[in-house]
Amino acid sequence: MSTTVPPPPPQPAQPGNSGVQHLNPLPPSVYTLPQTAQLEALYTIIRDKNTSRGDFLFYSDRIIRLLVEEGLNHLPVVKKTVETPTGSIYEGVSFEGKICGVSILRAGEAMEAGLREVCRSVRIGKILIQRDEETALPKLFYSKFPQDIAKRYVLLLDPMLATGGSAMKAVEVLKENGVPEERIIFINLIASPEGITNFCSKYPLLKVITGWIDQGLNDKAYIIPGLGDFGERRYCE
Repeated sequence: MSTTVPPPPPQPAQPGNSGVQHLNPLPPSVYTLPQTAQLEALYTIIRDKNTSRGDFLFYSDRIIRLLVEEGLNHLPVVKKTVETPTGSIYEGVSFEGKICGVSILRAGEAMEAGLREVCRSVRIGKILIQRDEETALPKLFYSKFPQDIAKRYVLLLDPMLATGGSAMKAVEVLKENGVPEERIIFINLIASPEGITNFCSKYPLLKVITGWIDQGLNDKAYIIPGLGDFGERRYCE
């Protein structure tokens, strides 16, 4: 009697590199992409300092699309009935409400294309936050949002979550514009445990979707091992 061996599941990332190893347990509002060897391979490419700008763009865009799709998984849906070409009735669902993206300039702009590729005609807002030279605190320098942003679900886009200062300021500005905390989903490629802890402590109702959680911050507040300055590598090299 032959024994059928089921196909193996996707190969996991190396245990020492898996993001959940660096922050365990995760805050209940934080979600990561499945930590597979395939995803780890993509991150290995964009972390490599010798990766060409073209490859950095291509592979980081692949990760961004995965993150956007995961972010959309967390939006509410309502029941919807449709008729298929066979004449059958299908009881499905559709998204509830409207969404918009808000990118934290300038690196967050790199994530806009990935959002547009999966959300047709999506509205995009922008926000510029920089460090105040006098107070050393994040300061709002520019923002432009859709007029009805308070009625939308917001995907907040920034590839790196280091200390969390800029992201927390961005959420503060969104809330001042009428967006409820629970209607914001923050999407990023790489996060530090310190940044996640700070961010989730201040905004526990807000969901965070991250691709990878790294080891931590160095004495200059750079994410380690990280990938360097995302904006510089994307726009300047």
